Amino acid sequence: MLRKITKIKKGSVIFLEYDSNILKKNPLGDPYSRSFPVYLPWQYDSARNKSKRFPVLFDLAGFTGSGLGRVNWKNFEESIPERLDRLIHQRKLSPSIIVFPDCFTSLGGNQYINSGAIGRYADYLTLELIPFIDRELRSLASREHRGCLGKSSGGYGALIHGMKYTKFWGAIASHSGDAYFDFVYRTEWPAVLTHLQQFIPESRRNLSTLHKPGEKSLGEDDGRVGKFLEYAKNQTSPSAQDVTTLMILAMAASYDPDAKAPNNFRLPFDLDSGELIADRWKQWLQHDPINLVKKHHANLNKLKGIFIDCGSRDQYHIHFGSRKLSAELTKKNVQHLYQEFDGTHSGIDYRLDVSLPFLSKRLV
Repeated sequence: MLRKITKIKKGSVIFLEYDSNILKKNPLGDPYSRSFPVYLPWQYDSARNKSKRFPVLFDLAGFTGSGLGRVNWKNFEESIPERLDRLIHQRKLSPSIIVFPDCFTSLGGNQYINSGAIGRYADYLTLELIPFIDRELRSLASREHRGCLGKSSGGYGALIHGMKYTKFWGAIASHSGDAYFDFVYRTEWPAVLTHLQQFIPESRRNLSTLHKPGEKSLGEDDGRVGKFLEYAKNQTSPSAQDVTTLMILAMAASYDPDAKAPNNFRLPFDLDSGELIADRWKQWLQHDPINLVKKHHANLNKLKGIFIDCGSRDQYHIHFGSRKLSAELTKKNVQHLYQEFDGTHSGIDYRLDVSLPFLSKRLV
């Protein structure tokens, strides 16, 4: 007996290109003209729907990722476009336009916020890409029909946009989004500081005389960070520690930019002693979602939906941050759905089967 094969109508992936005025002359010298994929459901090109407009979702990639990578073929599992086709076929996702912006930087990514050391990526998304999509495609051009989701750094971006840029978004979903910096980020710094030691300038290679007792650190690079960043630019196969170091430095550039400092950002730990620099770490904590709930809970309550999840075995221990974030939201009576699942930080695109229907119901 032949097995019956269910035919699923396929959507299409198009590529749009946008020249950004906001990203021109960005501090890193990264490209300001960018091509990015957009998924269109099969209904978009259907003759009977030629005048129909569709909800829009922006999918924010995680650190080291990009919108271009989000639509790639995958081995042993569905690609994102295939997953979207199936969810639409199953009527779990309303036919929607999905935008996959390219926000990659030479620091490996960004947190989808405005940074004087990286670029104004929050403004790029909200002030340029949203109007561009609404002009070029048949979108339902209002926040009530527009959502933002992402994983890891992308999940962090979705949270921040829900808090600070509520007038652009109707609902958000965060998968394993960065939160609870004291717990998640601080534990990475000792290994990063050790890794950076190999890039100490020759003139300072006498490790026993590097730190002067009582000397106050301003969180400035002595040359090793700049040397590492130059090294990282030329790596085609960076080590795991290279990537972690780059990520943590990208966070410093995101959370504590300073045009007067080397590399345009400051560091929250003394490079030699490893001592925490309280004034600098305070800058980081001002960007922590668990601390931002108090300031932005009114904005969050204007959203039509907030979805948060995380694997209970997340390698970066973000599940503790997600739990704490959910607790802070509950304290402020912010309605949200929090789910924890048996998984890690990796290979969790299957969780889109939960978040996309959640967003879809609230944005149609």
